[in-house]
Amino acid sequence: MNSFSNACSPALRTWAEISLSRIAANWRELRRAAGGAEVCAVVKANAYGHGAPPVARALESEGATWFAVSNAAEGAELRRAGIRGRILVMGGFVPGEMDAFFEHSLTPAVHSIECLLDLEQRAAAVGRPLPVHFKLDTGMGRLGSREPITDIAQAAARLRRIRIEGVMSHLASAADFESGRNEEQFGAFERAIEALRAAGFSPSIVHLASSAPVCFGIARALHQMVRVGLSLYGYAPEPRGAAPPLQVSLRPALGWKARIVEVKAIPAGAPVGYNARWRAARDSRIAVVAAGYADGIPHTLAGRGRVVAAGRPAPIVGAVSMDVITVDVTDCPRLTRGDAVTLIGEEGAARHDAADFAREAGVIPYVILCGIGNRVQRVYV
Repeated sequence: MNSFSNACSPALRTWAEISLSRIAANWRELRRAAGGAEVCAVVKANAYGHGAPPVARALESEGATWFAVSNAAEGAELRRAGIRGRILVMGGFVPGEMDAFFEHSLTPAVHSIECLLDLEQRAAAVGRPLPVHFKLDTGMGRLGSREPITDIAQAAARLRRIRIEGVMSHLASAADFESGRNEEQFGAFERAIEALRAAGFSPSIVHLASSAPVCFGIARALHQMVRVGLSLYGYAPEPRGAAPPLQVSLRPALGWKARIVEVKAIPAGAPVGYNARWRAARDSRIAVVAAGYADGIPHTLAGRGRVVAAGRPAPIVGAVSMDVITVDVTDCPRLTRGDAVTLIGEEGAARHDAADFAREAGVIPYVILCGIGNRVQRVYV
């Protein structure tokens, strides 16, 4: 793990500063708001760009006992990093991934009776039991079973080595408070759980909620466990409609900086970047900044995005290139080659977070955070 002092190294062109203490504080807030439900920390996609092993280790030291990933490889990475807690693999699986569940003690989410029976057969072949969580499709229309509840219960009763420990589902519009879709899914999920119990099958862990129900205090969604992702990293989902008051106070955990590789004066009318998409309306100073779309800056930010330079907002001008962006720093205090600008984060009173970047790019904060590339060194502070 890198120390904070590395952030000042002149050899770093672009880096993300990640506060594990802020992630831990967000975790404590979410655990409080979950009202006694087990809080499963979603660390898939490299912990939304924050670094899955360091984040999981920090949360395990806070008392986290459940983690969620997308696939078996992500789960195996956590085990190699020394994570001892339970690891839920949510993203489905192909036949070649099954052995990893047994080898690394992972808990797969199973989305059909067929997949359940495939795992039962594999468990018999390797001679090891395996707990799983069965996912129901209550309205997402993606992963999850739509098979009759009686068929699922009968299949569960025939299992010898696979144990259905949990039943889960996923809300399609968790932060939408005007469409009524959440209520439809709540009802469908509750009816399914009741039918399973009536058929003689009672899972010990029932879970439906992601970040939004926890952040906005939607008690009907909070069962034995909740799964928190975006909120863990400091962002409450943006609600649609008249949302209840936020029940948590969160702080973004990631700041992203990049160094200036050149500052140049250009006259009024001079073009900047590919295809001359921008021309200076006045004599200007342009900073060429060492981060581009290969590092995770969306191409759509051309002419729409901004950064913080010398404590002031500064617009991205011209096309976003693979390795650099160009920023108009005419109205900023003097900057020179090697100075850093803030892509995400705070400088004094100026703030520009991943949600701001997302609005400017026409995407969602998940895209910004998960898209920060491998060339951007993670520095833990």
